[in-house]
This record gives sequence, C-alpha cells and structure tokens, in this order.
Amino acid sequence: MAVHPVLTRGLVALALGASVLTGPPADARTPDPASVSVTRFVERTVPAGASGTLVAMRGHRVVACEGLGWADRAARVPAGCDTVYDIGSLTKQFTAAAVVKLEMLGRLDVQDPIGRWLGPVPPDKEAITVQQLLTHTSGLVGSLGDDYERLSRRQLLRRALASPLRTTPGSHYHYSNLGYSLLALIIERASGTTYERFLAQHLFRPAGMRHTGYVLPHWRRADVAVEYDARGRAQGRPFDHPWAASGPWWNLRGNGGLLSTANDLARWQRALLDHRVLDRSAQRELFRPRVQEQPAGDSWYGYGWVLLDTPAGRVAWHNGGNGWSYAELARVLGTGAMVFWVTNRVRSGGAWNLERDGVRLTGGVLRRLLAER
Repeated sequence: MAVHPVLTRGLVALALGASVLTGPPADARTPDPASVSVTRFVERTVPAGASGTLVAMRGHRVVACEGLGWADRAARVPAGCDTVYDIGSLTKQFTAAAVVKLEMLGRLDVQDPIGRWLGPVPPDKEAITVQQLLTHTSGLVGSLGDDYERLSRRQLLRRALASPLRTTPGSHYHYSNLGYSLLALIIERASGTTYERFLAQHLFRPAGMRHTGYVLPHWRRADVAVEYDARGRAQGRPFDHPWAASGPWWNLRGNGGLLSTANDLARWQRALLDHRVLDRSAQRELFRPRVQEQPAGDSWYGYGWVLLDTPAGRVAWHNGGNGWSYAELARVLGTGAMVFWVTNRVRSGGAWNLERDGVRLTGGVLRRLLAER
C-alpha cells in the first residue's frame, strides 16, 4: 500500500506537540502512568465497532498491549496480542532488512545493478540498482496488477522487465510495490533459498518471532483474524484469498501480505534495540533518510521506512493495508518509544475510516509515551 504524505505530515505535527517530561518513578504499587494514559487514550479514540490490536513500548518494556473488538465476530473470538493479522506494507521493512543482512554477509551490494541478479535486462533498466528498488527511485511502475492475481516469479520478472518506466532511474521518487517484489526475487537469488525461508532464518528466528511469515508458521485458523469490509461483511482470512502453496502470488510477495502479531512486533522492536539481527552499522542504513517523498515535503524514505525529523527525535514510520486490514508502526529513534496497531476492519461506511484518521491514534500514543517518561 502506498504511503500517504498527508498522514506523515499529521504524524509530524503530533510528534512536535509531544512534551518530553521527566517525573518521579512510579511506585511499584502504583499503576504505570504511561500505561494508564495510553490505555485510556486508545479506548476513547478507537471508534465503536472497530476491532484490532495495539501494542505500545518504551524501550524493551511493553507499556500497553490490548485487543479491541472481535478477531472473528461469528465465532466470538476476541482480538488479542497474539491475534494474527495481515500487516500489509509493513512487510517492506523486513524485505529491506533482509537485503541489508545479505550485504552485511557479503552476498550482495546495494549498488549492484539489478542485471547482476535478474539476468539480462533491457537497456532502459540497465542502470537500475538494488538501492533504487529500496528507495522507490527505480522509475518502475507501482504494480503490475491486483495483489491476488496468479502471477508466478517468472511472469513477474518478464512483465517487470517489459513494463515502461515512469521516470529515469534515480531521478524521482515513485512508490513501487513492484520494486519490492523484485527485491524478494533478488533475496532468493543472492541467498540460494526462498524469500520466506531467508527471513525466517536470518530475521525472525534471531528476534524470537515465531508467529510471523506467510506459510512457514503453523497457523491455527482460529488465531488468524477474519477481515471485514466497510459494511461489516466477512471477507475471510488473508490466506483465504488467492495464494500459491508457498504464500502470496508475486504481485504481493516481498512488498506486502506478511502475517504477524502485536507480540511479535514487540519482539522485533527488542531485536532492533539489541542489534540481534543487524549490526549497528548495517541497521543505521535502514533509518538513513535518502529521498524526499514529495518535493519540499517533510518526509523521507530510507530502506523500507518513512523518516521524519522532529524535536522529539527521528520518527521511523510505515503503514500498510489491503482494503480490509490496515496497520501502522512508528518508532521514535533514540527514545525507545514504539507503537504498532492493526485492524481487521479499516472502515465503516461513512462513520469512520482508520486509514484516514489512524494518524491520530499513532501520534497520540507516541505523545503519551514521550510525556510520561
């Protein structure tokens, strides 16, 4: 899913409004003020009828984690911190981390032309580099079709190489899901294993993330959230949509569609803080602002993350969705503040729309995490 600049500007405004306060430590017998503040804010901000899960952290510690509404309304299964959701384009941060991991291991260089990994490429695409795929500056189109179109690796590559470029490689930012699917293919060729297996071995296992992936985790159907449309009609679970036996078809693989939980995203936060997946130098590459999303805009794209500099610190953020589920994850780098939330029903007719209004939730939680330090 494309990142919307209006959302990132709103997040900046909320972060700018954050008061960074230092108060007396909470007594062991007193509820954590940050936990109370975040929980109360979430409960009064999330609209009636919405459902999903939110986790907020300061450093390694979970300040709040709660499910709201139903993961499966018909079966009366409540949403919780171990409910499995489609996290959409948050997938891109894992694809980017896998590329940086391969560079750390000496398997590839982000300055490699894509022809090194994807075979002969037409003249107009010879200058495209791995880094340009990471930063959405390759000039490639946004996508080749619907997320659930039955498109194989070979078909994706053939159609990608035949597609017309939007702009000269390296000259402009254009958000491209196709670029991240090509990165997944490059990960496979550089590593000698499948995209998901590389992520499972080199990212998820060191982070302790046992409930993140496409098909390698042994999903219990009851643990996976049912997705709902704007009228509240069930649309099935993510893997009920057209998938190959190994996961999503290639219009989605690598750029979206990963399944995960709030607890696993908390584990990812701890792994980043502890440098358990990437060393310090490699991890810095993820969070370095590289290209402005809009001319004269305030947001930059790094590797799989949108970056915004604020008085509270550098905010790393991304969103993602499929029209039914929607997620946001934000970290204030250098402070340890992190919030992840996801819903399995993004809108209700004209009553509410969490994709449009969710920045208030993200920014409001971050403000409270920073204010109650």
